[in-house]
Amino acid sequence: MKKILLVDDEIRMLDLLSLYLAPKGYNCIKKTSALEAIRFLEEDKADLILLDVMMPEMDGWEACKEIRKNWDIPIIMLTARSEKMDVVRGLKIGADDYISKPFDEEELIARIEAMLRRKKGNGGTIGFHGLSLNEESFNVSYNHQQVPVTPKEFSLLNLFLQNRNKVFTRDQLLTTIWGYSVGTEDRTIDSHVRNLRDKLRKTGFQVDEYLTTVWGLGYKWMDKDS
Repeated sequence: MKKILLVDDEIRMLDLLSLYLAPKGYNCIKKTSALEAIRFLEEDKADLILLDVMMPEMDGWEACKEIRKNWDIPIIMLTARSEKMDVVRGLKIGADDYISKPFDEEELIARIEAMLRRKKGNGGTIGFHGLSLNEESFNVSYNHQQVPVTPKEFSLLNLFLQNRNKVFTRDQLLTTIWGYSVGTEDRTIDSHVRNLRDKLRKTGFQVDEYLTTVWGLGYKWMDKDS
């Protein structure tokens, strides 16, 4: 069972996070301060940390820097602050991802799962009917033919292949791939999906059978075998 360290000075937020995560099979360790969290890490281990920014004594940014000195654990900053500079600051000091309150439950779960998959790092190759995606080299190929995708197209394809038959709304794709939706519109997603489809079609991959549009919602990757 994966162990997630929840760090927030609000008990209600800790309880809410645990309510979301426990049914998914995660062992949630709740700490109301960064100092308590660090003391826990000195005696035990965690697979991932959800770290609030605005806390007394030691804020999340300072805590992130301290944790990075001794532990290589994925950190997702969880905070009400969503300004772009705050996002950049968190990533620069060692955070792996950033999600703003109020957050969508499914988005939070998706980000945690994606972070744990990357941490696992077991070869990092995903295969699907001749299509191959390598998470370490960021290469995509079909039957050994290279597909020249952009970083965002790669992230979209990776997300779809890791979550087959799951419907993603455009808002979920915006927040998951771009990190936040400020200055980004729904048609950005449509444009990237269209470009991804075109590139895969050119290799002969039957993308329209798998990457489908769910009208009024968003997109999903169909896998009839799963």
